[in-house]
Amino acid sequence: MHKTNLAMDADISVLKVLRAQLNKPIFTIHRLDRKTSGVLLIALDKKVQRELSKQFMERSVHKTYLALVRGFTSAHGTIDYAVKDLKGKIKDATTHYKTLKKYELDLPFGKHLTSRYSLVELKPETGRYHQLRMHMAHIFHPIVGDRPHGCNKQNRLFKERFDLMEMMLHAKDIEFFHPTLNRRMQVCAPLSDTFNRMLNTFEKECILS
Repeated sequence: MHKTNLAMDADISVLKVLRAQLNKPIFTIHRLDRKTSGVLLIALDKKVQRELSKQFMERSVHKTYLALVRGFTSAHGTIDYAVKDLKGKIKDATTHYKTLKKYELDLPFGKHLTSRYSLVELKPETGRYHQLRMHMAHIFHPIVGDRPHGCNKQNRLFKERFDLMEMMLHAKDIEFFHPTLNRRMQVCAPLSDTFNRMLNTFEKECILS
């Protein structure tokens, strides 16, 4: 999104590019980790930013993510697990998930003869730092490609076998009340090329009947 102490090596940022294109100030509302693809929400004036930020505080904004995770997840569930923010403060966090598809690959991993993965839909009630990544790791289904919270051995396998350098987490859509159009609206983002590539690969190599 912008240059920070966590991304000092980033030469290009969303804010820098958009400010140059629009030639005006812009204000972030909904951000993403730099390894997450999908929808961003940005305002063009302070008033709209305040009104939309209020909706986030009131939890009237609905967000949907897709993720490829390790293992076979339950059909659906809720993760209610407090997480730490950047300052180390513990904050409540809740995520609902639903399993969309399961994949078993003819790919030995560790003591297992095959590898199992799930495509899940994630709906966070709260918007904590790294919430979805920490929540999926907490239930032992880390997101593929997640470096800090995932499985390093698995990530190395995906890098060597599938040339995967990105994290398989995508902000699919966001629904909110538009303060100037005066109606609810939903903004959707298509999957990244890499995410689509991995889904196609899983479909081809899946050995589940």
